[in-house]
Amino acid sequence: MMSAVNDTKFSFAVFLLTGIPGQEDVHLWISILFCLVYVISIVGNSVILFIVKTDPSLHEPMYIFLSMLAITDLALSIATMPTTLGIFLFNSREISLDACFAQLFFIHSLSFIESSVLLLMAFDRFVAICKPLRYASILTLPRIGKMGLVIVLRGVSLIFPLPFLLKRFQYCQANVLSHCYCLHQDVIKMACADITVNYIYGFFLIVTVVGLDSLFIFLSYVMILKTVLKVMSNVECLRALNTCVSHLCAVLLFYTPRIGLGLIHGYWKTSPRLLNLFLGYISLFVPPLMNPIVYTVKSQHLSARIIRVFFK
Repeated sequence: MMSAVNDTKFSFAVFLLTGIPGQEDVHLWISILFCLVYVISIVGNSVILFIVKTDPSLHEPMYIFLSMLAITDLALSIATMPTTLGIFLFNSREISLDACFAQLFFIHSLSFIESSVLLLMAFDRFVAICKPLRYASILTLPRIGKMGLVIVLRGVSLIFPLPFLLKRFQYCQANVLSHCYCLHQDVIKMACADITVNYIYGFFLIVTVVGLDSLFIFLSYVMILKTVLKVMSNVECLRALNTCVSHLCAVLLFYTPRIGLGLIHGYWKTSPRLLNLFLGYISLFVPPLMNPIVYTVKSQHLSARIIRVFFK
């Protein structure tokens, strides 16, 4: 009788999300910070989209790619907002399995799309600096549209199997997730089954998307550096590299915390829990917050248009 009970696999109907353990008394105050982050992220990215759409002089490849980045950041903010504010405002930690799988689908697919957008932006800087005479003929509007469609299809199609792979499992481990949102690498730890396929597929995704994208971004900047050091004067070199600063900041903001989080989930099992949480918050909340600020500050053309529209 006891053996039969012990062999039974119970499947949880919900997962429990995690805010900041030990700080429950100040969750309400922390929620003010998150509300502020979300408002700035949504307003900042929406303003960039509005300015680029309404100003014909900004209908150039660099600003179109920036609009793609803003759309992705907006979608990421919206995908993580409900559960985050639910925890800190209302202590609503429960999330159903289906809702969790849907959220992780959007988070991972949008993250892959953002990685691809950053690669396209690196390609834009490469063409602008290394092949300036062919810039207009290479990055035409129809070609940019096709690139955008390809990266969306790539991100969605690669993540599409994950919810179905997760739905096969029963979840009988402790059902408390590590973050205030659902991640694939977090959910599979709850499964009481062989998760080898998920691990292999997850590793394949990291290598083929994050690995290849970051490698091509790195190679783009190697080619840019070779070009500016070879054929440009010191003043021209600094001017050309200055156009890359915003993109480099966006790349570092995106990849650094995600690589750290991936290493923690994969290899550093005894990592401090607060470090895990901190990197998780940075990886999803900081890029949508900072990207509009960085690009507005660094682009005089864009900042001038924003000032002209809102401070006439």
